Amino acid sequence: MSFFLRPLLGKIFKLRERQSEDEAVKPFLEHLEDLRWTLVKMAATLAATMLLSFGFRAQLMDVVKSPLRVISKEITRSIQNGGAEKADIKGEKFVNPISLHPTDSMSISLSLAFYAGFALSFPLQLYFLAGFVLPALTGRERAFVLPAIGVSFGLFLAGAFFCFRFVLPLTLRWLYYDSVHLGLDPEWTISDYISFATQFVLIFGLSFELPVVVIALVQFGLLKASTLRSTRAYAVVLILGFAAFVAPSPDPMTMGIVAGPMYLLYEACIWIAYGMERHASRRAMRPTRTG
Repeated sequence: MSFFLRPLLGKIFKLRERQSEDEAVKPFLEHLEDLRWTLVKMAATLAATMLLSFGFRAQLMDVVKSPLRVISKEITRSIQNGGAEKADIKGEKFVNPISLHPTDSMSISLSLAFYAGFALSFPLQLYFLAGFVLPALTGRERAFVLPAIGVSFGLFLAGAFFCFRFVLPLTLRWLYYDSVHLGLDPEWTISDYISFATQFVLIFGLSFELPVVVIALVQFGLLKASTLRSTRAYAVVLILGFAAFVAPSPDPMTMGIVAGPMYLLYEACIWIAYGMERHASRRAMRPTRTG
């Protein structure tokens, strides 16, 4: 493991050493110590936000189960109108998934606390990571750090909200009626539902981080707008593949709901990269003042 890990860390530490010539270069072990303390701060922050979130586990459970209540009302109306394929399936039962193990309450509470703590600590986690790289950044590059963290957190929340409000209920609805169509009686366990819902929302939240990643890569000169344009076709294939993986139904509406925002984000990244490159070229063409 160390055979692969040490070269990788060496490249990361070499990036941190992009400093002025009068500054001494840190040895490998000092970089490793800085990384260790960064990880300690990140873990301590996550533990603190998890502990805070654990105190609100009942409220978190109520929020996570809200998509089930929406679907439950639709199922109840469908049964009352005679639209359900099995009359003995009741929407009221669907809103309360069953618990099969005595320790479900604690394991689910810890799972909710982890995901809520991760969301709460997300800006600080980014700040600590940026602080680890700061010695390698110029003053102009450092000015982008705090705005980038704010935008990144906003995009993460936007992706999570979009999934929780639209994609997750649509997915659960399709899965429920697909089970009914196959002659099954859907009774999901609460542990399986919490795991599915939280991971689904987290995937969308992180996928909305694409613009921030692109901005960082462009800022460091590792990516260009022309590269994004030339690889658009590959990006579309990857986005559709991801949408097909997370979306339960291959119909155009469901695929569009999942893939549409991601493709728009990719196109926005092209324009962002193009704008940053134009701004950098104009700044480079400005005459420097002498004397």
